[in-house]
Amino acid sequence: QVQLVESGGGLVQAGGSLRLSCAAEGSIAKVAYMAWYRQAPGKQRELVAHITSGGTTNYADTVKGRFTISRDNAENTAYLQMNNLKPEDTDVYYCRAGVLTSLARLLELWGQGTLVTVSS
Repeated sequence: QVQLVESGGGLVQAGGSLRLSCAAEGSIAKVAYMAWYRQAPGKQRELVAHITSGGTTNYADTVKGRFTISRDNAENTAYLQMNNLKPEDTDVYYCRAGVLTSLARLLELWGQGTLVTVSS
């Protein structure tokens, strides 16, 4: 079974930092892209940051200059370093990845979500 396991959410004051982690686990041949999305209650899930297997990154305008996405290809893990957090960053954050399994199946996976709460 291939899955994404997230960790690192929590409560932080405005201006503080958090780092989220997302590990792809199971019989994996390759992880293509990895990305972070976020979703508030009653709203659509929105892309926060995206990174290709080659390391090319893309960010939502609302987080540029504050958030950094990175990945460790050897560990099939992506990270989201979030600095200068604002109350409006409060959301459930979801990891997403395109994964090629060892049985040559291409899967689009979501993590279970981790709550980030920023207090003012």
